[in-house]
Amino acid sequence: MSRRRETRPIRLLVAGLVALTGGCGGGGGASDAVKVGAIFDLTGPTADVGTDYADGMRGFVDWINMQGGIEGRPIELIYQDYAYQVSRAEQLYSQFIGEGVVAFMGWGTGDTEALKLRIAEDEIPFSSASLSHVLGDPAEAPYNFLLAPSYTDQFRIALDWIARNHGDGTPIVALMHNASPFGLSPSRHGGEEFARALGIELALYEMPRGAVDYTGEFSRIRQSGAQYVIFQNTSGPAAVALQNAASLGLDATYFCLNWCANRQLVDLAGEADEAVMGTIPYAPLSVDVPGTRVIREYLEAKGESIEGKTNAYTQAWWTFAVFAEAMRQVVAAGDELTGANIKAALETFSDLDMQGVTVPLTFTPTDHLGSKGLRLFRVEGGEWVPMTEFIRAPAVP
Repeated sequence: MSRRRETRPIRLLVAGLVALTGGCGGGGGASDAVKVGAIFDLTGPTADVGTDYADGMRGFVDWINMQGGIEGRPIELIYQDYAYQVSRAEQLYSQFIGEGVVAFMGWGTGDTEALKLRIAEDEIPFSSASLSHVLGDPAEAPYNFLLAPSYTDQFRIALDWIARNHGDGTPIVALMHNASPFGLSPSRHGGEEFARALGIELALYEMPRGAVDYTGEFSRIRQSGAQYVIFQNTSGPAAVALQNAASLGLDATYFCLNWCANRQLVDLAGEADEAVMGTIPYAPLSVDVPGTRVIREYLEAKGESIEGKTNAYTQAWWTFAVFAEAMRQVVAAGDELTGANIKAALETFSDLDMQGVTVPLTFTPTDHLGSKGLRLFRVEGGEWVPMTEFIRAPAVP
């Protein structure tokens, strides 16, 4: 396949005037349908954000099929709920590979890391909602692609802000994390070293699955003297924790990384989330940019409201859009739509315009961390408000 490809901004991918049926739910499509596999957490411990992410994926597939699909070929999305179970993810991956998918949309850190070698052997381009730093390293995971800053890069951005704004004395940071590889990812993949290099005292506090109260954890955080608390969890547990902290009168600055910095946190935490800061890679639908307008117009045409839709919807939609553009380029070039060719197309994307929802993306054969920047937001009056322009993750000092 030719390595020279057009990497113009992602556009409304209109391939023709023929109306095609939506590709949702693994339903039937034309005989030349492009099959893409996906696993979602719809009933497991991360379903609070997983459901909205799944809706964003399915929404994009429905939308692009209404536009004509991939150069006239509809996408057939083959998916199931895996309830955040690694063994179930492995089973479904094998099943969908057997059904002929050419790309895959995953979810969790544990299952994506468990599958990375099989993904490489099968030559299946794979984008996961997991933003584990190792998944952006082609030497470790050659067919995995990250379309948002890794958890480590998000953690570095938060720590860098703390170091720059702390003032006198040693900043003490508590990382409250999900009890999983997802929860540990920011610290384990370079975050602890970065904190030490900045002179930050960092301690980790596990948030047990299913817990309905984190008062004990906050008692220990208070004793540590921490002035900052960073959450690496989903919005449900983080909202409970913020309410606990408010009831204890704990005076600290709070950050949410990717999966708890969303509308759902605001709705669940009430006034306890005021002034919480968030690392938000993809714009909420309330932010007016071209990349959110197309989603709002789609939802309006379907008779749906943006109310209740979080930035997870935006992130899922545009993650799939990037893969769809790679597929379009392969087909437009007259090449066979294989995993290897899709991967090669992705690796030519340089400063790919994401229509304002996130920073431009760049992939190379040696770097699959496509995005290294985001905006910091803060909750003000019950809304996530941008407090910075796009900023890049700092290098280790």
